[in-house]
Amino acid sequence: MAAAVKLDTRKLLADAPEEYAFRTNNGHILRNLKDLANELKTMSDETYAFHVNDEKNDFTNWVRDIIKDDTLAEDLRGIRDRARASRAVSRRVTSLSRK
Repeated sequence: MAAAVKLDTRKLLADAPEEYAFRTNNGHILRNLKDLANELKTMSDETYAFHVNDEKNDFTNWVRDIIKDDTLAEDLRGIRDRARASRAVSRRVTSLSRK
């Protein structure tokens, strides 16, 4: 059982295939959850608002559909604030890294 958890954790922290890397509107490329955590720390609020607004949440979609982390996707779904999203992703990366 522990080996299965370790494998799942590695998958969640692994790089997405190049064709599914997340490209922000400021030109940065995110390949994994650690990249997302780091980007959210320094991203402008304007860039965040481009990707997360009343009509869409690009980060939630990418985390759910490409990274396959339903837990984090659900956490991000209702977050409209960059700082809160940054904390949520950083906490998740830390949690997964410890498993």
